[in-house]
Amino acid sequence: MTQSVQREPEFAGQQAIRQSLKRLDRSNLWFWWNTVVAIGLLTATITVLSFPKLLELNAYLSQQGPASIIRALLGLMLVFNFYTLFQQRHLKLFRNHLAEQMEVAMRQRIRAEKFYGLAILDPLTGLYNRRFGEERLQEEIARADRNGDSLAVLVLDLDHFKQINDEYGHAAGDLVLKEFSRRLKRAIRACDVPIRVGGDEFLVVLPECPREKVAVILSRLGTFDVSINKQKIPVSCSRGRAQHQVGDTAETILARADESLYLEKANRPVPKRESAEAPSSPSVPNGQGDTEYARPPRNLSVAG
Repeated sequence: MTQSVQREPEFAGQQAIRQSLKRLDRSNLWFWWNTVVAIGLLTATITVLSFPKLLELNAYLSQQGPASIIRALLGLMLVFNFYTLFQQRHLKLFRNHLAEQMEVAMRQRIRAEKFYGLAILDPLTGLYNRRFGEERLQEEIARADRNGDSLAVLVLDLDHFKQINDEYGHAAGDLVLKEFSRRLKRAIRACDVPIRVGGDEFLVVLPECPREKVAVILSRLGTFDVSINKQKIPVSCSRGRAQHQVGDTAETILARADESLYLEKANRPVPKRESAEAPSSPSVPNGQGDTEYARPPRNLSVAG
């Protein structure tokens, strides 16, 4: 539906501009033929003035005389010139109309691109949203199967994000999400697709990315500090990765990436954080007595 909204005004604007260009071509053709006729009339006038004896070859022309023939030729030239002036004025108005059509078409294109951007981008972080991520992941898996290209995915979760929200408020949480998204976009390549799945969960689709390049990208995603109320809050993320295998679907490759994520949570040494009491929900140990809520497997399948 979004693509139809984008294409419809572009199609209408292009049709109007194409018709206007055809009219402009016809006007240019008229001016070309008018020039040819004017040159012919001038040539005939000069010939009559230069060689008056040529009129004696035709009885009718010899009866009219050179003066009458010259007046007739000049009259035709005058008529053509008046009509040319009329066409010039008409062409000027037409050019102004064409410029207005192009301006309207440009505004429609900008508006359509804006609507398309709103449909595929997460408004808070500026990353792609989940719906776009679903479609793009399916496309990249199909391309990898077809061409044999390498493909990798990253799944990222912010550590202790719920505690940051609880202690400092949702405005602080939004600030953390924005700063992490900014750093994520700087860490990846231009061809990569960063996606905010929801909450503090992120997904990155890495087309044509072998395993060693994934390690380079992950090395750029270190811990950083966010200043809230003159207090620096350290922010880190847990990372999971998976490489495309033959026969993979979105569910299978994301399931392997989630397993890698939870394995990192279990084996990574993380300092203990003070808390009132451990949550009763299912959790995954991080190896240091602290826990992170276990998340259900991601489901990014496209309906239909």
